[in-house]
Amino acid sequence: MQIERDVMEYKVIVVGGGPAGLGFAIRLKQLEPETSICVLEKGAELGAHSLSGAVMEPGPLDRLLPNWRKTPPAICVPARHDEFRLLTRRHSLRLPLLSQMKNHGNFIISLGSLCHWLGEQAEALGVDVFPGFPAAAALIENERVVGVRCTDMGCNKDGSPGPNFAAGVDIRAELTVLAEGCRGSVSKTLIRHFGLDAEREPQTYGLGFKELWRLPEGRVNPGLIQHSVGWPLDTGTYGGSFMYHLDEDRLYVGFVVGLDYRDPDFKPFEAFQQFKHHPRIKPLLEGGEILSSGARTLVEGGWQALPRMDMPGALLVGDAAGTLNVPKIKGIHMALESALCAAEHVAEQGETHGYDARFRASTAGHELKRVRNIHAGFHRGLWTGLANAALETVTCGKLPWTLPNQADWTTLEKRDAYKSPQRGWGKRDLPPRDRLAAVYYAQTTHDENQPVHLKVNDTSICVDRCTPEYGNPCTRFCPAGVYEMVEENGTPRLQINAANCVHCKACDIKDPYEIITWTTPEGGSGPNYRNL
Repeated sequence: MQIERDVMEYKVIVVGGGPAGLGFAIRLKQLEPETSICVLEKGAELGAHSLSGAVMEPGPLDRLLPNWRKTPPAICVPARHDEFRLLTRRHSLRLPLLSQMKNHGNFIISLGSLCHWLGEQAEALGVDVFPGFPAAAALIENERVVGVRCTDMGCNKDGSPGPNFAAGVDIRAELTVLAEGCRGSVSKTLIRHFGLDAEREPQTYGLGFKELWRLPEGRVNPGLIQHSVGWPLDTGTYGGSFMYHLDEDRLYVGFVVGLDYRDPDFKPFEAFQQFKHHPRIKPLLEGGEILSSGARTLVEGGWQALPRMDMPGALLVGDAAGTLNVPKIKGIHMALESALCAAEHVAEQGETHGYDARFRASTAGHELKRVRNIHAGFHRGLWTGLANAALETVTCGKLPWTLPNQADWTTLEKRDAYKSPQRGWGKRDLPPRDRLAAVYYAQTTHDENQPVHLKVNDTSICVDRCTPEYGNPCTRFCPAGVYEMVEENGTPRLQINAANCVHCKACDIKDPYEIITWTTPEGGSGPNYRNL
């Protein structure tokens, strides 16, 4: 059926209301006040889907909005002290800090609050900001991006138009800026279409969990930043924890697991919950309450996996390209830096060509290149990774080689060829009790009647191949219990509980057969994070 669609026109469309997208819109509006710009955000409001550690280096924000400290975002605590520890099952050992992990002069913030605040600054400059409008696909004409199509609303579960159907609007523009964050669905399609990742190393990812707690009075040390490696992970699995101490007796606690892990029976969500029960951690959290919880993938491939960031009619900025500095565990300043670089390039040159080279030659590009081998060095285990990180730090990343990456979907071992290590995991009693309880703290919502936005190309593979070969790892790596194998008349089948989805996109990355595709659901669906 031919669907009639409304058409809107702007000079610039920004897809994604995170720091990269809003930073680009603000900077371009500062340079070209008459340029018409709109920002599309798939969340119900700015910041609703934003999740990060988050410690921010303030330099790029100082450049963008020099007076920001006078009226800062709602959560903004100066970093005061750093700790880095190696955990065993019962003990912890203080480790020396790598230079990349020192946070003097930085701020612990809420990424969601920052996005809300940046949205206010953008609107004050005349930028049109549209929350609840996800981009479903790019519009391409004559091998040039000419805009995006927004997601249809009011479809029945089978995809047919329902009684309240509204066709997604086509928004056309001279320039489309992709700022969707990690594993953006439109960005992923355009990277493939234009071959932007040709001759690059495979992109790699981590899965991050984060909770906001309120603790009994006196336990929190505002400005303290704590990181750890080791237990509950084995030495062959990359990852670690963070705890960031806020004001008002609040604490961020989180955990990141590299999605290049090998164990088909590994449960990332359970690893996070086990960490909270370490003898050094549990006494801090006992008696407290969770205020908010979420999960999101992080792009970790680094310099060698960075795709070309310009294409005809469009640019990639921030984590849509992969600008996260993994050793620093920071992406906000890099997202803003790439956005400023892109806006200034467009204002000066009037075209997209050349932005990729400009970013790579920038201070942010040099920062990524300098640390290119640190994350990749952990592919051979924790001890080799720590030794390599120390070497790369001492030599300032000037060693004459670049270590390769391995695509995360290829790393799982088959069950009959792998024995899971003894992890020393035990019983636990701190909340949340399970993944569904965590979904409650994420306040995620989806209309049960809308089409399932998680597309599995061939569900027979789940039963006939994945069950015997890998034991259906999607039922374990998903942090929200979306995937479930159920019996129906004695026959197993895959059940997709799409209403649970927190839009982390781990399934789009880790599925060993590459048959799961995450697509945008109706606008406003998904998590509604508060102060994460």
